[in-house]
Amino acid sequence: MSAFHPPGESHAGERISGLKAAHRGVVHSMVALVVVFISSSSAPAQTKATPSGSLCVDPAPLFEISDYTGPLNKLVASVARRVELKAVHTPSRQGKTICSLDAHDKFVLFVQNTLEPVTFLGAAFNAGWSQADNDDPQFGQGAAGYGKRFGAALADSTSSEFFGTFLYPFLFRQDPRYYRRRDGTTKQRLGHALAHVVIAQSDAGKPMFNYSEWFATASSISLHNVYHPGTERGFGPAANRFAVSIGSDMGFTVLREFWPELSRKLKLPFRQHPVDASP
Repeated sequence: MSAFHPPGESHAGERISGLKAAHRGVVHSMVALVVVFISSSSAPAQTKATPSGSLCVDPAPLFEISDYTGPLNKLVASVARRVELKAVHTPSRQGKTICSLDAHDKFVLFVQNTLEPVTFLGAAFNAGWSQADNDDPQFGQGAAGYGKRFGAALADSTSSEFFGTFLYPFLFRQDPRYYRRRDGTTKQRLGHALAHVVIAQSDAGKPMFNYSEWFATASSISLHNVYHPGTERGFGPAANRFAVSIGSDMGFTVLREFWPELSRKLKLPFRQHPVDASP
């Protein structure tokens, strides 16, 4: 005779099984990203011709973490790389533009962002904060609970990057990078940065509505409920998470706009301007 299991115990078992499957999916996805990243090499900055015949310039190569030897070099350089990965300068030489990204380029950019050391540091911090507040109490406490929260936090950042850097930019033919203004007053540059959540740049170099920002945020919040069993459901909590996500993206874009000046003042690493000279 089979043992009787109360309905609540059965549902709890199903939730735990689902969470384990989600965590395994995150691990498998990270392994796949590592393989793709290793197989994709970054080419040095160079001048190319677009299909229309005009000249475009690849952004300068990103600096390596080992290039910075200042205090807390690994942490500081990792944060600086994260700021610079999706930020580009418009070439100052007239008639040139930054080369657009094809589907492969967007996927590689997503992989690079996801595998940056600061991504894992952020997930570790968020997991610790979540454990201290006992968010998702189904995860429990101790090392096992922390591991589950770390996996969920890593899944949060990975899904956000996948939707916002690769999937929706590919579908809407949108450039996922932020284009610094470089000139103008501080007020003008601040306005340019804040407007990025609404106005982005298409693959063709034209202004367009930033579909990727809004669709990616909505998709990430929807997926969030899958591996956060303790998340409060409903429109109100989801709207609050949506507003926080958009607001944090706006703040990070402002940091990207003024990062060259900030990094020079504090002697921090940053990406150089693209090559503007004629080929």
